[in-house]
Amino acid sequence: MLFKDIYGHKNTIKNFIDAEKKNRISHAQLFLGQEGIGKISLAIAFAQYLNCENPKENDSCGECKSCKKYAKIAHPDLHFVYPVVKTASISKPVSLDYINKWREFILKSKFHSYNEWLEFIGTDNLQGSIYAQESQEIIRIINLKTFEAKYKVLIIFMPEKMNISAANKLLKAIEEPPPNSLFILISEDESSILTTIRSRTQLIKLNSLSNNEIISALKEEFPETDKSIMEDATKIAAGNYIYARQILSQDNNSEENSFFKNFDYFTELMRSSFSGNFSEMVDLVEKLSKLGREKQKSFIEYSLRYLRENFIFHSVPQNSNLNYLTKKEADFSKNFSKFIHSKNISQLFEEFNKAYFDITRNASPKILFLDLALKISRYLKIKES
Repeated sequence: MLFKDIYGHKNTIKNFIDAEKKNRISHAQLFLGQEGIGKISLAIAFAQYLNCENPKENDSCGECKSCKKYAKIAHPDLHFVYPVVKTASISKPVSLDYINKWREFILKSKFHSYNEWLEFIGTDNLQGSIYAQESQEIIRIINLKTFEAKYKVLIIFMPEKMNISAANKLLKAIEEPPPNSLFILISEDESSILTTIRSRTQLIKLNSLSNNEIISALKEEFPETDKSIMEDATKIAAGNYIYARQILSQDNNSEENSFFKNFDYFTELMRSSFSGNFSEMVDLVEKLSKLGREKQKSFIEYSLRYLRENFIFHSVPQNSNLNYLTKKEADFSKNFSKFIHSKNISQLFEEFNKAYFDITRNASPKILFLDLALKISRYLKIKES
């Protein structure tokens, strides 16, 4: 991965290059930013630049042996740790058990997310984790001598998913780093990482992508799509390329498209709750309860966004610039938005936020979603005046 292939982060890349030229590379760095901004690709491009045999003024050469191995995510001095799942055949999984799948996942796109990784490996709605046994793998990697590169690089994706044992081993490694070792942690939730680890890393805060940067990336992946549709998706995505990609893909009605599925779940929840059809509510609760907790949280996040958009749609219908809706969402909102107003929006927000919190605390999804549906049924019947 070359710096020139990275969308956005131009100032960060410039800082990386300046630090390398001044020999001021921090041995432990924390890349922090929202989903869908290309954090993994940026980390790989950075590591490739540091280990390039013939670096150019502002980028890797892309042609030396090191660069060619990095292009295949197969350099012997490049290591990864990432969330994995237990299966019938792998009871104590570590990242290395999934390395072939990981390489395939990384190479298929410049943008990656935790949920897409779990879907890629077919987790059957299980949550991913960096388990305790990964601590031994971390020790093994740390004790390895560099084979052929200047830096031995360990990229850790989602350190917030680390078991405490693995996190403590990582902490010790960061405190006593071997020579020419580079640790790059890639996170979306700084608060969930051990404080002692955070305090020993150089924090690199990464900005969301600009609309122009997202549109440029969409053109590469969706060359036949009309620019106006790309602009609408980009507006809704708020700097998250993966979200924009999901929006553009929704017209194919793919069952693998989480944006499309969340829209379906939301409309089904609102219709069954408004009509008071208990049988339909129960059917939907069954569907939602079978989702993994990460997908359940994704649905709640989607619902909160869409409720906000419907409140604005109803409150200031004459100002379409304030609304971030796809065509399908807008079509549904034409009738639905009149039921979302100042008399019930606070209660609805409170209940969805409570549901999100309860999901993180491993509450029973059947009880949680049925309770949510019944409360929505009551709040939707509140009249605006």
